[in-house]
Amino acid sequence: MAQIRKSFMLAAAAAALVVGSATAATAAGTGIHSGSATGPLFGGNVKGSLLGTATVSTSVGGGSCNQSTMLGSVHSDGTALTINSATFTNNPGPACPGGGGTVTVTAQSLPWSGGNVTYDGAHTGGRDATVTIAGFKVRADASIFGGITCYYGGSVTANGYNPNNPNRPDTTVAQAQIKLANATINKISTGSNFLCPSTATVTAAYQLQGESSPGSGNYSLQLWVAAS
Repeated sequence: MAQIRKSFMLAAAAAALVVGSATAATAAGTGIHSGSATGPLFGGNVKGSLLGTATVSTSVGGGSCNQSTMLGSVHSDGTALTINSATFTNNPGPACPGGGGTVTVTAQSLPWSGGNVTYDGAHTGGRDATVTIAGFKVRADASIFGGITCYYGGSVTANGYNPNNPNRPDTTVAQAQIKLANATINKISTGSNFLCPSTATVTAAYQLQGESSPGSGNYSLQLWVAAS
């Protein structure tokens, strides 16, 4: 029983790779810029790439995934943050290890829309912004006992950091970053096996980059969040 529950923690880890534990906020007074905090306003496509690994823990165990990419878009005032695609894998894999087996994680109900980026002028806890992902949902299929399925999702908020913030998760990477630190996410009961844990605690970080020109598929722009 414990091993089954450990495996499904990976579903929670994947769901939370792009989100955090704070409450959602509005995007008033926010400006997203490229190149520097005073550079041109940026609105368009963005890419999130996992930094390191995403880990999850509960009272019955945990697991990890080491590869994930998100593609989405946002307006220059931080509104209309949308995730259009999301992948969660592991190397070696592609399924993520946990609980004596593997878990295949797939995004559900895309696009995830209605999120926002909000500048934090108070720099609460050393952050520069919050990043809210609304409507996310993932499915996890375990390799053990014939394939048991769990769903996780919701709407939560991550801490955001500018490329020069010394508090950003990976100081060797000079890009905008977001971070979850012991974020709690919830099981979606509909479609989930009764063995799926109801919550999980997740830690993960992403770097964020903007598309250099619309439709190019080249995500090389350094992004900053500042007051509008």
